[in-house]
Amino acid sequence: MELAEFIGLRPVPCAGLLVTLTRRCPLSCAHCSTSSTSSGEEPGAGPLLDFVRSFTSDDRPDVMLLSGGEPLMRPALVSELAVEAGTAGTRSVLLSGMYFARADRIPGPVLRAIGAVDHFSASLDAHHEREVPRRSVFRVLHQVLDGGTPVSFHLTGSGPDDPYLADVTAHIRREFANQVPMLVNEVRAVGRAASWATATTHRPDPGQVSPCAMAAWPVVAFDGTVLACCNQRVVDLRPVPPHLRLGHIAEDNWPTVRGRSLSSPMLRMVRTVGPDHLRDRYVPSAGGPGWCAGCRELSEHDAVTEGARRDAQGPVGELLDRETARMQAEAGPVALLRRYGCPPYADLVTLPGRPGGAP
Repeated sequence: MELAEFIGLRPVPCAGLLVTLTRRCPLSCAHCSTSSTSSGEEPGAGPLLDFVRSFTSDDRPDVMLLSGGEPLMRPALVSELAVEAGTAGTRSVLLSGMYFARADRIPGPVLRAIGAVDHFSASLDAHHEREVPRRSVFRVLHQVLDGGTPVSFHLTGSGPDDPYLADVTAHIRREFANQVPMLVNEVRAVGRAASWATATTHRPDPGQVSPCAMAAWPVVAFDGTVLACCNQRVVDLRPVPPHLRLGHIAEDNWPTVRGRSLSSPMLRMVRTVGPDHLRDRYVPSAGGPGWCAGCRELSEHDAVTEGARRDAQGPVGELLDRETARMQAEAGPVALLRRYGCPPYADLVTLPGRPGGAP
């Protein structure tokens, strides 16, 4: 599975599932969005496996992204989850901070976990390079490629003009003969970066429709809570706003979570018109603290809840949700990353010579 393929599915409701396997990580990167620690929270292996075993060939996510913390702190669980998901037809993607690349050899359990997934992506940026040398990351990815698993890079920088991004993307293209795709983001003011990063706030005109693809895939958080969005403050803070809580893996299975996500009038409206436009439609004088912060507050407004229920419940709301997802998916992964990633580097998500690929 290539990077562009699963990024292209990102706007499609319940086409994917994000799973945070742990908050543990042996690295101490200064920008870590999850503020990972050496002994962090993590959902139980049993409930996680039971949740994934509730996938069926007729009711499953197309892709499951395993992240953390560092998911390869639990390599056996990565392997088990990938196998169980694959039985139902769900492909798995693994994102790693590459702590193990500091050693000369990949540990056996880690190598087996990487071999079990359908795509492997390595995080690389100036902060990770202070912990793990770039040459070590490259060495491991060459080995993974030689083993037959597709790979990619998740890169972050301070913004479009960051010289680090220009350097590292050019180096990756040379090192891997222009055959390894990249997803490039900007460091956000969350986690350890909250005190020093320049906040980049998504603030479209509230009068304009601006669908939110980040409310499309359910997220299993560190405590087993299943959320409707991957915003880090939603993942970290409790209680979860009612419209963004889909359940818990100890109590609910995939069909239940999927049903709640697809049938929620509030989530349908967020995915279709965006939280700012939604709030402005029903509470035009309320203003708002920004895109994601405003979304977290939506259920505090009774008029928004009632308006969403009135306008997005039933077949009409279902049709609007489906058509909005179709249009975003048809626009492709590059268009999506021009909205949510670092725009000048969006085309690196695809491979040269492939449909929609970079020149």
